[in-house]
Amino acid sequence: MNDTVFALWVYLARSPLLWLTATILVYCLCDRISAALNRTPLANPVLMSMVLVGLLVRGTATPYATYFDGAQFIHFLLGPATVALGIPLYQHRTLVLRALLPMTCALLAGSLTALMSAVLIARALGASPMIVASIAPKSVTAAVAMGISQRLGGDAGLTAVLVILTGILGAIVVTPLMNALRIADTRARGFAAGLAAHGIGTARAFQVDPLAGTFAGIAMGLNALLTAVILPLLL
Repeated sequence: MNDTVFALWVYLARSPLLWLTATILVYCLCDRISAALNRTPLANPVLMSMVLVGLLVRGTATPYATYFDGAQFIHFLLGPATVALGIPLYQHRTLVLRALLPMTCALLAGSLTALMSAVLIARALGASPMIVASIAPKSVTAAVAMGISQRLGGDAGLTAVLVILTGILGAIVVTPLMNALRIADTRARGFAAGLAAHGIGTARAFQVDPLAGTFAGIAMGLNALLTAVILPLLL
C-alpha cells in the first residue's frame, strides 16, 4: 500500500498542475474558515494559506522552483486582477470625482510617510543600500514593488517577502485601527487600506464593503505610480 501511495505521489509531483491545484484548494479551505469566523481580521485567508502551503512544500521536501513551476499561473494572474480593479472604479466614478481633492492629499501624505519611514529607519539601523532599496517599496503591490527594487539595486525576493508581510499586517490591523480611531467613512477606510497594504488590504476592504474596496483599489494603483516616480529621486 505504501509503495502504491509513493508511486502515485512521484507521478503527481512531476505534473505542474499538482501545485496549482494544491494552492487553489488550500486557499478555498482557508477562505471557508475565514467566512465561518465572520471574516475576523486575524483569520486572514492569505496568511493561513501561506502557512499551510509552506508546511506542505516543506513536508514533501519539494524545491521552491518546482512549486513555482506549478503555481506560476496564479502569479501571472496578479496583473489582470489588478487591472480588473478598474471595473468598480468606473461603477463608482461619480463618488470618486467628488472625493478627488481629499484623495490627493491622503495619497501624498500616506505615500511619503510609507517611503520616508522605511528609508529613514533602515538607514538609522545601518542597513546597506541594497537592503534600503528592498525595503522602501514595501507598501506597493508586489509586481510593481519588485520591479522598482530591481531597478534600484535591491533584492526582488526580499522585497516580495516584505510586501506580503506588510499587506497581511495591514489587512489584520486596518479594521480594529479604524474602529479605534472612530473613522466611519467607508471611502476613507478603504483608501487607507489600499494605500498602506496594497492588494491584500484591498481584498480585505472588498470583504467589508464594495465601496471601500473601490477606494482601496484606487489608492493601491495611485500609490504604485507615485512611488515609482518618487522613490528613485529619494534614494
